[in-house]
Amino acid sequence: MIATGLATGKTADPALAAQAVTQAMSRLNVSHATSVLLFLSDAFARDPRPALLAASRQSQCMQVTGCSATGIFTEETWVLDAPAAAAMVFSDPQKLVSSHASNDLLLTLAAPGAIQKLGMSAPGQRFGGISGNDTGYGSCKVWQNGKVCGAGHSEMRIEACTGRVGVSHGIRALTPPAAITEIHGHELISLNGKPALHTLLRELPLEAREYDHIPLHRIMAAEIQGEPENAITEGRYRLISIIATHSETASVTLSSQLPLGARLFWALRQPLTAESSMRTAINQVSSQLAHPPSFGIMVNSSGRGPGFYNGDDRDLCIMKECHPNMPFIGFYGNGEITCIDNIHQLLDYSCVFGLFHYDT
Repeated sequence: MIATGLATGKTADPALAAQAVTQAMSRLNVSHATSVLLFLSDAFARDPRPALLAASRQSQCMQVTGCSATGIFTEETWVLDAPAAAAMVFSDPQKLVSSHASNDLLLTLAAPGAIQKLGMSAPGQRFGGISGNDTGYGSCKVWQNGKVCGAGHSEMRIEACTGRVGVSHGIRALTPPAAITEIHGHELISLNGKPALHTLLRELPLEAREYDHIPLHRIMAAEIQGEPENAITEGRYRLISIIATHSETASVTLSSQLPLGARLFWALRQPLTAESSMRTAINQVSSQLAHPPSFGIMVNSSGRGPGFYNGDDRDLCIMKECHPNMPFIGFYGNGEITCIDNIHQLLDYSCVFGLFHYDT
């Protein structure tokens, strides 16, 4: 009922979109699709319309949904730094539809400039991500019904399917949660009355404690969601990037502003921890479904792809190991969308995925 295809080339040729659709339809042995989920590499971002038209013609279907991204993947492989198209083709009775009820699971896609327009408090449970490119700026497109979305975002549910969402943060907690006792805008001054930078440095390896060698790209602040008890083990937190540290004031500049009294902990991004987190998340979500999953949709952080795993995307490998015959599709995003503790969140450096089985 659902299959994927992936095509790569030397230029952003619309034929790549048609080729990816053709592969998927051939695997399904169908002459037309009910819907197509199409992800294109950022080489298509300036004007994806010819590729959307090619996919629509090849599938004989107007419902083509998706976005541009720095990289894309299916269960076959991942593609970065090359023009590529990945397609997931739906056939009866499964299809993507825009109408939804309060409890529906919604695939949510948005361009960076449209994040504030998302109705995160509106009915529905959202999962998905932010389209983008290597810089996080420039042309980033989202499409629905075969047309580029002027508002820059799309929300779709998958009909005749039941799904559950999982999240892998992939970090190791360095400290227990502590309360913010002083903060000025983005500059965190103290935690539990102690200088913020000192609470971080004392937990780092000796070689990383020198001010000029702090690996800021691997260290995160994590804000607790809900009650602090068991929040870390239950994954009830959102990761926040560290912009800078200041030795003269022993403070830390964060990418987000947090309120006084909020609880956070310091965390370290580690590939082995991320692998374990991914496997646990997949197993948990799979156990929540009444039947083995039939297909999956993933959004992985652009900071957590093959580069993070030293040349191979272990998240994709683990998904294939857990469900070896399951088609799945996804892209590397500039932010991951999910719902944690009934609150919609925009995450960083995480992997968000939905697993679905066909309704019988």
